[in-house]
Amino acid sequence: MKIALSPIISLLLFLSFSLQSVSQITKPKLVVGIVVDQMCYEYLYRYQSKFSNKGFVKLMNNGTHCRNTQYNYVPTYTGPGHASIYTGTTPNNHGIVANDWYHRGLKKTVNCVGDESVSSVGSADAGGKKSPKNLKTNTITDQLKLTYPNSKVISVSIKDRSAILPGGHLSDGTYWFDFSSGGFLTSSFFKTELPEWAKNFNAKKTPDSYLKETWNTYFDINSYTESGPDDSPYEHLLKGKKTPTFPYDLKVMTEGKMDYELFTYTPFANTYLADFALEALQKEKLGQGKETDFLAISFSSTDILGHSFGPNSIEIEDMYIRLDLEIAKIIAELEKKVGKENFVLFLTADHAVVPVPQKLIDQQLPGGYLNWKPLVVQLRKEVVAKYGVDFIASRQNSNFYFDRELLATEKIKLEDAQDFVKSKVKNWENVKSVYTASELENSAADFEWKDMIRRGYRFHESGDVIYILEPGFISQWGEAPAAYKGTTHGSSFNYDTHVPLIWYGANIPTQEILRRINITDITATLVPILQLQKPSATTGEPILELFK
Repeated sequence: MKIALSPIISLLLFLSFSLQSVSQITKPKLVVGIVVDQMCYEYLYRYQSKFSNKGFVKLMNNGTHCRNTQYNYVPTYTGPGHASIYTGTTPNNHGIVANDWYHRGLKKTVNCVGDESVSSVGSADAGGKKSPKNLKTNTITDQLKLTYPNSKVISVSIKDRSAILPGGHLSDGTYWFDFSSGGFLTSSFFKTELPEWAKNFNAKKTPDSYLKETWNTYFDINSYTESGPDDSPYEHLLKGKKTPTFPYDLKVMTEGKMDYELFTYTPFANTYLADFALEALQKEKLGQGKETDFLAISFSSTDILGHSFGPNSIEIEDMYIRLDLEIAKIIAELEKKVGKENFVLFLTADHAVVPVPQKLIDQQLPGGYLNWKPLVVQLRKEVVAKYGVDFIASRQNSNFYFDRELLATEKIKLEDAQDFVKSKVKNWENVKSVYTASELENSAADFEWKDMIRRGYRFHESGDVIYILEPGFISQWGEAPAAYKGTTHGSSFNYDTHVPLIWYGANIPTQEILRRINITDITATLVPILQLQKPSATTGEPILELFK
């Protein structure tokens, strides 16, 4: 005879089993976090036939594959993405509301990791004047160091923000690419001097060798049927090229000069970063100590190239085919030097990307451009006509920032000014929704898009009026043909928010999870794995299926 259990008893039994499962987890010797900048979820399947069996496919087939992982806020940019992954919360809590934002007190745009109080270490260039000072809460890596001071945290990337935010405030080494020398540097916030192994790595001048090579497709270009034509009207030209086509002879394109910016557009930069990360793994003896160590790796060239070529280009396909080999190399080294039973790896992305809007237009799909410059000029005229002064201080990331000091001097109510600007912007063609700061602060969320904006909003760092465009639309800066090439990201729509998430390694079951998982759940899941207190503002929830 079957005995029916009440829903409450069933829930208690489930929770008891879940907690018991969590308590039985053996803490790994090493956690490796891999973030791929601008990776669409679909790439795992669209390019799968050309991947090896030792990289992405190995993770998919032998790990926990979370197939419905979403960003739950806007804007979906690199800085907020990395901060949200590693703090387990959204920008309204961790403070990184964009890559750059308007600072009302300084009356200028500031970078999310910019810090004039520190200096470069390992380079004479100012590219090291960066730190996590704008990050308002602890990361999972901070929490690890707070709890287990002998743990080591190393974070590496091409982009500064993609290294700094994952590494947090207490990292033992945070390194990013020096565009002036082609090496890796850090800032005085973290160190007074580069370690010898990093100096020796830089001394090899590996990018100089890569800049003498030719980037051609890994396979026969005629087999790249998953992408559009090589010579596409939707792609920007790289410097030194007359067409956006293979091959890319870097020596000819640079005329023999060391153009390190161009280097970051190539898959060679991913190889260079992977080699640097594995050098850190060996020289810092990660995973070899008593306490758990953490290695954060963020691949940036996928985004750097992706903005110019878009997700349907052969260039992006080949970039991922070659990145797959780097992922395979990292997995092989981890299994060799640390052992699969001793590490946990997760792979995700900081955002995805919208298809090139001009391509959408040409295929009669929803999408297009908001040429905002003339609209803002007209808006300023309307503001002056009504109030006698122009109080719009800046437009950044679909945010209008007001000069609040001027409003006070002119005795203009902030809410009235916000409502007026909103009334004008909401009439712009292809604007989906507009919200004022007062609305976001004082009312409950009434539907998904507004709630996502709220989670990305902060009073001091965000604007007074925030708008979002219709699906498939992006802002652009002019009417020139170049304005309709390439693409971007940042929206609340699935093409930007749906990203990969795969877990692999010690005690990780082989399974697929189709329910929705928020990007903030990654840190919340690492908490029981690492046997830590939750970081100070984590709002995500652990992925219980990993602990079954």
